[in-house]
Amino acid sequence: MLNISDDFKRRMLKTPAIRPCESVNPATLLSSLINLAQTITCKYKSSVIFSNKRNFKEVTRLISNLLMFLVEIKDGSSRFSDEFVLSFSELHFIFQKIEFLLQDCGNEDAKLWMLMKCEYVSDQLRMLVRAVGVALDVIELEKIDVSDEVKEVVGLVKRQALGGNVGVEEDDKRCFDKVLSILRCFEVGVVPKTSDLSCVLEYLGIEKWSQCDQEMKFLESEILLESLSTEKKDLGLLSSLMGLMTYFRCVHFVSVGDMTLIKQYDESGCDSEVISSLNSDDFQCPISLEVMLDPVTIATGHTYDRSSILKWFRAGNSTCPKTGKKLICRDLVSNLAMKRLVRQFCLEGGVATGEMGRQDRRKREASVAGSVAAEGAIRMVAVFINGKLVKGTNEEQKKAVHEIRLLTKSSSFNRSCLVEAGVIPSLLNLLCSKDSVKQEDASAALLNLSKYSETKRILVENGGLELVLDVIKNGLKMEARQHAAGTLFYISSVEEYRILIGEIPWTIPVLMELLLEGTFRAKKNALVTILGLLMYPDNHWRVLSAGVVPLLLNLLGSLQREDLISDCLAVLATLAENHDGAMAILSARALHQIVEVFGVSTTRSVKEHCVSLLLYLCINGGADVVRVLVKNQALMVPLYDLLADGSPRAGRKASSLIRIIHEFDEKSSSGLMNLPLHHQFIHV
Repeated sequence: MLNISDDFKRRMLKTPAIRPCESVNPATLLSSLINLAQTITCKYKSSVIFSNKRNFKEVTRLISNLLMFLVEIKDGSSRFSDEFVLSFSELHFIFQKIEFLLQDCGNEDAKLWMLMKCEYVSDQLRMLVRAVGVALDVIELEKIDVSDEVKEVVGLVKRQALGGNVGVEEDDKRCFDKVLSILRCFEVGVVPKTSDLSCVLEYLGIEKWSQCDQEMKFLESEILLESLSTEKKDLGLLSSLMGLMTYFRCVHFVSVGDMTLIKQYDESGCDSEVISSLNSDDFQCPISLEVMLDPVTIATGHTYDRSSILKWFRAGNSTCPKTGKKLICRDLVSNLAMKRLVRQFCLEGGVATGEMGRQDRRKREASVAGSVAAEGAIRMVAVFINGKLVKGTNEEQKKAVHEIRLLTKSSSFNRSCLVEAGVIPSLLNLLCSKDSVKQEDASAALLNLSKYSETKRILVENGGLELVLDVIKNGLKMEARQHAAGTLFYISSVEEYRILIGEIPWTIPVLMELLLEGTFRAKKNALVTILGLLMYPDNHWRVLSAGVVPLLLNLLGSLQREDLISDCLAVLATLAENHDGAMAILSARALHQIVEVFGVSTTRSVKEHCVSLLLYLCINGGADVVRVLVKNQALMVPLYDLLADGSPRAGRKASSLIRIIHEFDEKSSSGLMNLPLHHQFIHV
């Protein structure tokens, strides 16, 4: 009950200590205090401290001396007065905070951050050590059955604690100043001294690319947490340090070492295995049914989008929307794991999707480096990397293109800097590489960069369309092919390029090959790219003449993932908007198959695409289509469900389809079926 577990997600430099209950048994409190003191002294001996080393050595020495006293009085016959219990309780609270700080300063992934917080940590330790002296001051040692030697030790500890022999260490301050000097260089566009860079890395014990990369991952998580806070006081510093570590990783380290290890950082570190088993419905807010941009968890354990649950509470509700359970506490806890998954699902290199919502998309596109120093560092890195791409050795090129892949993954500012530095032509050249790793990284980097508007123009003007299509068809690895398909999707978002892509004769056949042979990610990118091309009307006949409809219908019968089924139906529904597309779908005898999918699916997007498809088939297919739907009475249940719970647009289409079915049934019963179907029934 009294021991603090650090299994929960604790923010760095937060010390959520808990005061022992007033009714706790003194013997239990003393035992817990001894265990806590032993943990601190053992942890210091077994772990490396990267800043405030001398201070922690002094603190643990004091606690070690106190431990002798605590153990002796536990084994003795002393009875504990209220003053003793109060002192033990205060020491227990103080020791918890010291342990938290000790954990933070020994965190191997947060060395740079803890160095920059060395003054704050030393201030905290000084206050905690003084609090130890105050807690000991209330103990009347003459009333305790312990040896005179132990009493002398306690008296010494009290005097030293109250004396406050804790302060900022010279070595920490010296390295701290060097970091600030480097950041000032970034701010004014001056390349920092190599000796200063080496000194900082040596002091922090960062010797490998992977260690630097882990520091960056920690800083990224802290930036996310700080951006969600109200004050955001450390956001600028964190961004500057991220720029510094980016410079270290890209410029200082010549090699990334084992490429297999790097792949683990790049892929498994981003929850790819988890994401591959999810689809967009898993990220929907139960209230708005939209993808959650800021997921938060309430007391019942259910997660909602912050804006939606706040509206729920402001409307006077005090229950969980999903369970109906009365909420005693309305606190909202940011669900960072879900936020990371949503972000990764939408931004991952292998997926082209726009489901983050317009608000989040605008926010990302407007993002900046976060500080002047970070901006300067990234610009220097971009120029350096481009130089290695153009004139570097094979290994330097391999490292450079991998760095670009990582840098462009989620930051629009990084993307803009790299594009301005001129990396696009070099990346296009690497698409022709016979090295599968270089080709895959170049393909993934281009996918990430194609989210930046200027990239599309540069890519097309440098003959990139044919190169990207060639990778989709002949890429050395499936990953390269799927990334290339994603790149084509983003290029097709521009109407002018959508036309150019459609005019290339082998575009649709190449995408169809990927649909047949590809992994889930490859299939998804091929589908959304075809859907994007269909936004240009003249591409409809190209897609139909290539035989996409039979292929999609065959896929529908074999696909297990609801999101792929949804994408297939979206393409079919778009084709069905035109008469020729509807006829091609009906000629393939797909109506019963579509009705069956609509009846059994539980996914909202699948149902909505099914309704759109059925409605357009009715409009363009005539009475024969409606007659089939009229005979299928089970169709009405999911239609009315969608009318009640679907999006407004889907509700309107469901309403139109219901009206068509009812009017057809009524008029066929009265023998009034002489007019063409589209004159009689369409009221969309």
